[in-house]
Amino acid sequence: MNKIHIISDKNKRSKKIKSAIIKIISKTKLKKLGITIVIGGDGFMLQTLKKNKNNKKLYYGINSGNYGFLMNKFSPKYFIKNLSKAKMISISPLEMFVKSKKRLNKKFLAINEVSILRQSRQAATLSIKYGSKQLIKSLVSDGVLVSTPAGSTAYNLSVHGPILSLNSNKLSIAPISPFRPRRWKGKIVSDRSKITIKNLNPLKRPISAVADNIEVRNAHNIMIKTNHKIKFNLLYDINRSLQKKIKIEQLRKEIN
Repeated sequence: MNKIHIISDKNKRSKKIKSAIIKIISKTKLKKLGITIVIGGDGFMLQTLKKNKNNKKLYYGINSGNYGFLMNKFSPKYFIKNLSKAKMISISPLEMFVKSKKRLNKKFLAINEVSILRQSRQAATLSIKYGSKQLIKSLVSDGVLVSTPAGSTAYNLSVHGPILSLNSNKLSIAPISPFRPRRWKGKIVSDRSKITIKNLNPLKRPISAVADNIEVRNAHNIMIKTNHKIKFNLLYDINRSLQKKIKIEQLRKEIN
């Protein structure tokens, strides 16, 4: 790997940033090579990482979307400096195994979270285990969320799940609008845990299993675990590291 590769989303803003970067790079000798620059939003970054799960490239994201939690801010003036001094963090994704109504076994990766969601107007009825331990025998809710530390400030935070530090080696299991037991707040478990979720009433109360943005409908059994063999290597500007972004969200939550 001896060059910089640029992957861009198709919107106008992404294309404009890509053109600007090509001009900047053409005039500069970079010490850091073998980097893939990803221009887009968080969704585009997640899509890119999953397509390249079997390589160990370095990814430097530039935000052209909305919030861009996984991305860096583009500054033409400081682009070379920021890229040269960027620090690497490695994250491992969740692996979701789903047995559906048709008895098909499907496997997907999730970098942020796995969402188990009711598929109709009826609330879902779920049992949840982690390892051999029964976490909850019957959860009646709109669903449940299993989040990584990297995804803990996304959908997980919206359902009042805990924010996890990147080095916590933990996963968050958070209910979505729980009805019974109403006061169940979820649980933080080790990222070495195997989490098993079963639909207790698939005929009357169907559910979907969603790995980031990939949905499997009519799911019956879902097994979730961290795949520690896969490492996504992300580069962040020194002043806007992923750890700092998570810390900022933790402080905001405490203040609110």
